[in-house]
Amino acid sequence: MKKADGKQFHIGVRDGEVGKYVIMPGDPKRCEVIAKYLENAEKVADLREYTTYTGYLNGVKVSVASTGIGGPSAAIAMQELVDAGADTFIRVGTCGGMDLDVQGGDLIVATGAVRMEGTSKEYAPIEFPAVANYEIVSALIGAAKDEGRNPHVGVVQCKDSFYGQHSPETKPVSYELVGKWQAWLDLGCLGSEMESAALFTVASYLKVRCGTILQAVANQEREKAGLSNVGNYDIEPAIQIAVNAIKNLINADNNSNK
Repeated sequence: MKKADGKQFHIGVRDGEVGKYVIMPGDPKRCEVIAKYLENAEKVADLREYTTYTGYLNGVKVSVASTGIGGPSAAIAMQELVDAGADTFIRVGTCGGMDLDVQGGDLIVATGAVRMEGTSKEYAPIEFPAVANYEIVSALIGAAKDEGRNPHVGVVQCKDSFYGQHSPETKPVSYELVGKWQAWLDLGCLGSEMESAALFTVASYLKVRCGTILQAVANQEREKAGLSNVGNYDIEPAIQIAVNAIKNLINADNNSNK
């Protein structure tokens, strides 16, 4: 949806102002940090929770665009970025660890996401899976290993309520929150976040590519189990890997004439 001046209604970009490839943090303040990895990056829009920079990697136009917190704003960002010309997305962000093997500072490449949120339900029946694009998953794993990192790879859980995760017993629907959280643990979920389920589902609907790399900042389950639980909020390694994955995707797409 465009305004009369040709700008997308919420994110404020015009056609041609974003690249085909987009790195998507949640926090608008991270956009400037990520944009420093691009050549000749310029801020092209800053509206609401949406900040967008566009520059170049390997001579190809690439953008960085924030989504804000949660599925509703993330879905809006993706829809309007696609309308403006983008078709390949990597979410880079943080999460809380769930599996006991995930420690603060570890990286997670999501192959899919539990749709325990509301946005994706307005795009697809609940039976439809929220899955990442395999080309992006492969590019992220490869870029991580090139940096000497061995990321966890698997399913993450997505929710709409941060405090529903961290203090579920205080909520009127605690019976559902606590029971389902245990189910996700039993099924091997690696971490909990708020955007990937919506982004993966919307990407399927829009026929575009999307993947996610996350840094676990801590793991409440390790703390419950009496294990060490050191917090780590340095997202720079995940950013570097996302940037290198975009470079790898550009090269792969050029070789296959995409």
